[in-house]
Amino acid sequence: MTPAARLAATLEIATLVDETPRPADAVVSGAFRARRYIGSKDRAFVSKFLYTLLRHQGRLDWWLDKYAQNRTARNRLIAYLRLVERKNPSEIEAAFSGGQYAPPALSDEERRFVGKLKGHTFIHPEMSQAILVECPDWAAEGMKSRFGKKFNAELEAMLNSAPLDMRINPLKITREAALAELRKCGLDVGITPYSPWGLRVHDRPALGQLALLKDGSIEVQDEGSQLVGLLMEAKAGERVVDFCAGAGGKTLTISAQMENKGRIVACDVLDKRLKRSGERFRRAGLHNIETHALSSERDPWVKRHKGAFDRVLVDAPCSGTGTWRRNPDARWKVLGPGLEALVPLQGSILESASRLVKEGGRLVYATCSLLPEENEQQIERFLDNHPDFKVVPVGQCASLLPGLPDTGDFLSLTPARHKTDGFFAAVMQRSKQEEL
Repeated sequence: MTPAARLAATLEIATLVDETPRPADAVVSGAFRARRYIGSKDRAFVSKFLYTLLRHQGRLDWWLDKYAQNRTARNRLIAYLRLVERKNPSEIEAAFSGGQYAPPALSDEERRFVGKLKGHTFIHPEMSQAILVECPDWAAEGMKSRFGKKFNAELEAMLNSAPLDMRINPLKITREAALAELRKCGLDVGITPYSPWGLRVHDRPALGQLALLKDGSIEVQDEGSQLVGLLMEAKAGERVVDFCAGAGGKTLTISAQMENKGRIVACDVLDKRLKRSGERFRRAGLHNIETHALSSERDPWVKRHKGAFDRVLVDAPCSGTGTWRRNPDARWKVLGPGLEALVPLQGSILESASRLVKEGGRLVYATCSLLPEENEQQIERFLDNHPDFKVVPVGQCASLLPGLPDTGDFLSLTPARHKTDGFFAAVMQRSKQEEL
C-alpha cells in the first residue's frame, strides 16, 4: 500500500473503533478479516498507528475541545500529524489529497484548524495532570488515592504498549524446551521474572503460525494473570471453582497446577464464552474441567454446593484499569457498567461465591484493576461481614513462586514496577468450626 492508502486505512478503521460499541481489538480484528487485501506488513503498520492514536486520545481531544472541533477520528488524526509528527500544513494537505486510495481532501474548516495549531507543541501548560497521563475523570480520584506522589510515573508507564507474555503448559512442555522451539522460529523471547511458567516475546509474531500455540503447549497470558492462577496453590485431587472463568485462561493455569487430577468447575454468566473455552481445554489436553453456566451470581447451583470446594477463585468483573497498556480505548470507551454498578456487583459476587468454600478452604479474589474501591476496600468490607474468613499473606501461599515481588499481604502488581498488567489478588482462608 502507498503511504496515502495506509493513512486512509488507518482512518477508516479508527472511525469504526470510534463508532462501534465494542472493544478496539475486536473491531480491528474484524476489520482486517473483512479487508483481506491488506497485507501483513500493512496490517502491522495500520494497527500500530491506530493504537498510537488511541494512546494519545485524551490529549488530542483536549486540542479538539480547545478549538471547538468535533471529537472524530479524522480530527484526531489531523491534530496528531500536526502536533506529534510536526508535519507542516502543506504536508498534511498532501496526505489528505483526495486522490485514489487517499483520505478525502481537507475541508476549509479543517484547514483553519490546522492553521490554529501553528506554533503549538503537543503538551500544553493548561492541560490537567490527569489529561497529561491519559487518565479519564472517572478513574482519576481512585488512581491518585492509590499511587499518591507516584501517580504520574505509574500512569505514564501505561502509555506504552504491553509485551506479549505466554505461559507454558507444563503437562506438555518445559519452559526450556518452549524457549528453544520459539527461538528456532526466529522469535526474540526470554523468561518472565516472576512466573516460573512464563515467557516474554519482544516482537509481534504471527501467532496463528506457531505450532506450540496450535497444540496447546503454550497459551497467551499476561504474567500477572499467571501469578493470580498460581496463587491458588491448587493441588492434585482437590475440588476447585473458577467462579468468573470467562475464556478460561486462569482455569487452564489452575488445571495444570493440579496435574490434570481432581475437579475444576469453570463458571460464568456468559454461556457463549464458556463454550468457546472448551476448545482451549481440549487443545491443552486437560480433562478435569467441567463448565457450568450461571444465571447470576445467586444461581441456585451455588446454594446446592455450599461448602463443597477446597478452593474458589473470584476473578471479578472490573473496570480493567490495569490493562490500559493493551486496551487504551478502555480509558474513554466504557462499554460495561461503570464503577457505581461494578463495586456492588463485585461485593455480591464475592459474597455468593464464598459460600462454596469448605471449612479450611481458600477463597481468592482478583481483579485487573488498580483502583482501591475495587480491591482493598472490597476485601475490607467482605472481612467485616464474614469473620470466618482471614487473609493469608501472599508470601505464605507462593510455593511455586519463590521470586514473587513483595507487595504486602495482597498481590498488587503495576506496569511501572513489575512490567505486568495491573493486577490485584487477595487470598483468604475459611476457619474451621473449632477455630471460631
